Amino acid sequence: MSSTFARKKNITEFDDYINNRQKKKDKKARGVRNRQSVGLTLREIQPLTDTQRDVFRSYNNGFNNVLHGCAGTGKTYLSCYLAIRDIMEKIDQKQQLIIVRSVVPSRDMGFLPGSIEEKSKVYEAPYEAIFTDLFGRGDAYQVLKQKQKVVFTTTSFVRGQTWDDAIVLVDEFQNLSWGELNTVITRVGENSRIIFSGDGKQDDLSSERYSTESGCEKFIGVLSRMDSFDSVDFGPEDIVRSDFVREYLETCYKMGIYS
Repeated sequence: MSSTFARKKNITEFDDYINNRQKKKDKKARGVRNRQSVGLTLREIQPLTDTQRDVFRSYNNGFNNVLHGCAGTGKTYLSCYLAIRDIMEKIDQKQQLIIVRSVVPSRDMGFLPGSIEEKSKVYEAPYEAIFTDLFGRGDAYQVLKQKQKVVFTTTSFVRGQTWDDAIVLVDEFQNLSWGELNTVITRVGENSRIIFSGDGKQDDLSSERYSTESGCEKFIGVLSRMDSFDSVDFGPEDIVRSDFVREYLETCYKMGIYS
């Protein structure tokens, strides 16, 4: 290698290094400003398994995502973290995390009292717990809702809406019918992306109570043909909730209860 070529190569590498450093500084500065604007500090999360690492890689490469598989693998947790991280740092000018889910209980508890907001609140409990952990504050979820950084809605009220400049998380999507899934995905507007998270083996729709077919399998088949989507599948080896849950689900798989 000639000394001139080596010098040019070193200069190029140095310029790249400086540019990357500046980009990181700018990103950090944006993050600090936005964290200050909501008074919350998001802790940094690292993937715990190879499959979780695939989620980070896929999401950071700009794909819409389908996170499907075993309970306790961090699908919802990672989705909330990656989305709110980008919203707080205004990556791609995303303004809101919109959490959508169907209000389908596994058992009939009768009618819940109160307003629509009060009826829906029971379904928000998992997200309150996630944001409490992510920010180390019990009021983090409510603060983000007040600042319109997080919006929670159910599939009962999405028809006619358009979601621009947003990251949409459709959680427990195995509990949505084909019609509901079709309605939800067609709400996505300009400069938005969408994440579907769920486990087909925890489908409540096909229970004796509802006798309705989940649209999950058919829907995944459609999304698998779209270049903008990337699917990440989780198995028992990815369970991070507890060793007990991992042992239980691994035993179910070995016995053929889950195929």
